[in-house]
Amino acid sequence: MMAFFMLMWLISATTEEQRKGIADYFNPTIFITQSALGGDGVFKGYSLRKQETADPLGNGQVKPVPEKRDGPTDQKADLKRLQSLLEGRGGESQTMQRLLSHVVTQVSDEGLVIEVFDTSANPLFDTDTDVPTQTLTALSDLLADVIAMTTNEVAIEGYVRAYPVTLIKNPSWDLSTARAQALRQLLQQSGLDQGRIARVSGHADRTPVTANPMAGRNNRIKVILLRSDR
Repeated sequence: MMAFFMLMWLISATTEEQRKGIADYFNPTIFITQSALGGDGVFKGYSLRKQETADPLGNGQVKPVPEKRDGPTDQKADLKRLQSLLEGRGGESQTMQRLLSHVVTQVSDEGLVIEVFDTSANPLFDTDTDVPTQTLTALSDLLADVIAMTTNEVAIEGYVRAYPVTLIKNPSWDLSTARAQALRQLLQQSGLDQGRIARVSGHADRTPVTANPMAGRNNRIKVILLRSDR
């Protein structure tokens, strides 16, 4: 959660020169090109600038892309380095803090996992439906801003709480898939290119994150920035 929060803070609280300096910190492990394209690192052209902002060097030129590095170990290290940098910054607002109470992040073998989940006060969807709440709509805008800074493919995975075994028809599979699709639609409405979506899937109640599989915390969606070597 901290990594995601700090990334959003950096967008709003830094000057253009400061953002360029932060981006330069990552070279040559995370590559910057004119349209955030062409790098071979884990973010394949990661930049703290919007894609429509040209001239990342500020002088009409594009920094050459360094040689491709070794592979999986280097790419995972890049992700962890990004998290470390973001966690070293500070700043907050009540609105951002409220939204980010729904978010945790994790670096995995698959990539950078951003998980959004229900809280007792604010669910992501209307009860037992795939209709997004205002909370998820606001979160989707933040997610789209983060995703726009990379060129990685994106996976979206839906999970739901367990339902009583006495139900004639268990909605878990259909509902988890429908919710993942609903977030996909929100992200596309917020600017995500549909060509970057690698998969959208539902996982029902198969992997609860609490001791009680029926707890609301198990209602969640993962957005994964996939590593480029997988």
